[in-house]
Amino acid sequence: MSVLKSRPVLRWLVPVTAAATVIGGGAALGTFAAQAEPSLPPRTAAELLVDLQTSRLEGLSGTVVQRADLGLPPLAGLAGGELGSLLTGTHTLRVWHSGPDRQRIALLDTLGEKDIIRNGRDVWTWDSRTNTATHRTLPIEGGEPAAPELPATPQQAADQALAAIDPSTEVSVGRSATVAGRDAYELVLAPRDAASLVHQVRIAIDAREHVPLRFEVFADGSDQPAFEMAFTQVDYARPAADQFAFNPPPGVKITEESVERPAGAHRAERPAGERPQARTVGEGWTTVVVARLGGAASGGAGKPAEAPPAEVAGVLDALPKVSGDWGSGRLLTGKLFSALLTDDGRLLAGAVTPERLYEVAKG
Repeated sequence: MSVLKSRPVLRWLVPVTAAATVIGGGAALGTFAAQAEPSLPPRTAAELLVDLQTSRLEGLSGTVVQRADLGLPPLAGLAGGELGSLLTGTHTLRVWHSGPDRQRIALLDTLGEKDIIRNGRDVWTWDSRTNTATHRTLPIEGGEPAAPELPATPQQAADQALAAIDPSTEVSVGRSATVAGRDAYELVLAPRDAASLVHQVRIAIDAREHVPLRFEVFADGSDQPAFEMAFTQVDYARPAADQFAFNPPPGVKITEESVERPAGAHRAERPAGERPQARTVGEGWTTVVVARLGGAASGGAGKPAEAPPAEVAGVLDALPKVSGDWGSGRLLTGKLFSALLTDDGRLLAGAVTPERLYEVAKG
């Protein structure tokens, strides 16, 4: 279990890819500036983990830069549009945090701004380019506002990485650093299993406030991060309340979405036939997700899957064909992950080598 499960406030510290997935787009910036290492008192990895658990944060605001270079091959169906921009390039966000029920993320680009604002039970999303907004009112459960489906953060990425700490992970302390003008320690996680494509995960932790300021993932064989996110400016003062008040601009088109559930109602179970046909194989860094695409339409094991839409088929046709004693299919590889789509309708993916996928596909 991750050491950060009891610190949900930390999930708002550094927005990452999932944030961009929700609000899209991006703006190109330069690389993070290197700074001299500060002189800090020695701390062990165990002490840094305790620091993360015991940190207390009343408020925060700042600017975050997120950059991805996943080394994916150029594909006609993915090269343009929102998805393509998320898999490569640089994005800039402004963030505000004031307790568990007030948060705001603003994605800035050259053409406008997109915001997600949580203020109590109210959640707003707004796109300045289209001047459209969506409003949701969160349900009340047990007398407290339910957590909204808000974007993930670099801390959530760190959470997943820290959850993998077991005998398969080497944990150490890296070099001290200066991030957004703040002195920081560096916690380093390294998989011991050679089947993982991840070389290291590095988390820079504020030396005084004990919160993550930077999150980096290095691919095997590379000395430059394939994915990174970091504050370029941070302020730990509690933001003013008006930062979380959405004032609709003139002419905005507002869509109301209700997520209120009746008192005492529970989330209904899906019928067995509608549950996602997915499972995981392995643990920690070399976990492989195996899913059957198309559900019942795929006809079951050993039978051809339902034909994908034309635009998806075009992307698949551009992927290299692979085959072995496990069968045949198409392979997508990047610096940090591999994905195998078999001809019998299975999708296997993980931060692992293709050989690991073939091994699982054969089982």
